[in-house]
Amino acid sequence: MHATLRASDADREQLVEVLKTAFGEGRLTQDEYTTRMEQAYTAKTYGELRALVSDLPGGALPQVPYTFTRYQQQRPTNSLAVASMVFGIATPLFGLTAIPAVILGHKARSQIRRTGEKGNGMAVTGLAIGWAAIGLFALLVALAVLVAAGTHGSTVPSGFGGQSIHLMPAIQRGVSNSG
Repeated sequence: MHATLRASDADREQLVEVLKTAFGEGRLTQDEYTTRMEQAYTAKTYGELRALVSDLPGGALPQVPYTFTRYQQQRPTNSLAVASMVFGIATPLFGLTAIPAVILGHKARSQIRRTGEKGNGMAVTGLAIGWAAIGLFALLVALAVLVAAGTHGSTVPSGFGGQSIHLMPAIQRGVSNSG
C-alpha cells in the first residue's frame, strides 16, 4: 500500500471500526480514542491512517486495490489536428490558411487512426472549414470568369441610338467662320 495515496471515506470508516474495537478491548483510553477518531476523519492519505493504528494489534488497514494504484494515462492530442483546426479558424481572416488546414487535417486523421491519439474532431473541423473555403473561392473564381466572359466583346451604348456624335468638324467650321 502506498502511503501517499488518498484514502476514501470507506477506508476512514474501516479504521474507525478498528479504533472502536481497540477501545472496547481497553487498548485505548477515552481521550486517545476521541483524538484518533478526529484524526481519522480528517486524514487524507493511507499513511496518515496507518499511523493511527500502527501501535494496535490487528489494526491493519485494508490494502488498496491494485486497480486504484495504476492511473490510466490519457491519450495525447494529435498536434497536427490542433494545427488543422487553428488554420481552419484563421481562414476567414487570412484566406490562404485553408490549404494548410486541409493538408494538416488529412495527415492528422491518418496519424490518429494509426496511433489512437485524440483530436479527430479538431482535424475534421479544420478539414470542413478548409474545404468550404476552397469551394467558396473556386465558386467565386468561376463566377468572375463567367461575368468577364459575358461582358467581353459587348459595346456600351452611347445613348444616341447607336449613332456617334462627331463634334470635331462642327468645331472646325465654327473656328474657320469666325476668322
